[in-house]
Amino acid sequence: MHRRAVLTTLALAAAFPAAAAAPAPRGWALLMVEAPRCPFCAAFRREVLPGYASHPLGRAAPLVSVPIDGPWPDGLALASAPQASPTFILLKDRMEVGRFQGYDDPETFWRALGGLLA
Repeated sequence: MHRRAVLTTLALAAAFPAAAAAPAPRGWALLMVEAPRCPFCAAFRREVLPGYASHPLGRAAPLVSVPIDGPWPDGLALASAPQASPTFILLKDRMEVGRFQGYDDPETFWRALGGLLA
């Protein structure tokens, strides 16, 4: 694990002590970091989430939703703490592989996720 990822993990744990929630999933996962009353998060939930689990990319990286201010799943190694919502963070065995911020429309979302998984 890179030193920066370890430091970020420790910083998140210190900032969100209630993060002793559930452990982050093993394998591929997509972490969606969202904020209350975020209109872009609401649009994602309305336009993409209903079919996410049945989409090939959604099956490849199951979605885990986390509030921007926690609690966070245990055992995450992130490059940095997310500052905007929504932020989508692709994880492989609880380590960040890549991320993208924002939501415009379903096509842009699937293209960005496909690019990360490729």
